[in-house]
Amino acid sequence: MLASHSLSSTPSSSALTIPPKCALLAKSSFHGLRLPSINPSSSLRLRAQPPPSSTVVMMAKREEELKELRAKSNEELNEEILQLKGELFMLRLQRSARENFKPSDFGRMRKRVARMLTVKREREIEQGVGKRLSRKLDKEWKRSIVVRPPPSLKKLQEEKVAAEAEKS
Repeated sequence: MLASHSLSSTPSSSALTIPPKCALLAKSSFHGLRLPSINPSSSLRLRAQPPPSSTVVMMAKREEELKELRAKSNEELNEEILQLKGELFMLRLQRSARENFKPSDFGRMRKRVARMLTVKREREIEQGVGKRLSRKLDKEWKRSIVVRPPPSLKKLQEEKVAAEAEKS
């Protein structure tokens, strides 16, 4: 009975024909079909590439910054880390108050703090301090921090005092 109701092997003109599975896969770009590549010498460029000299300059600046950081003592690095973390806090306050600020400052400051912490960790590795002891020392250092306002906040407070002195 089932054989009499099954579709015939020869497709009729009115019957819906389904292409074989392998034909579908051959047309898909996700199954290994190579798309024609764009000739790099063609006049149409998808994206302008920056000149290689700019990346060299950026790397040179980073190297100079790292040399400056490595020349500083651990105490100086700790002080600068505290100042930058205070500045980051001020930026977060400005963002939450919807004041004018540069969003790029967040990344720049975070990366600078990360570089300083990296230099600190390099020195610990040279001294033979393990990862576990390093974390313990970091916790102790963070607990010993005396909170003080960042330099930008001090500057704002001084400007307010000067403005009030001029008014009176």
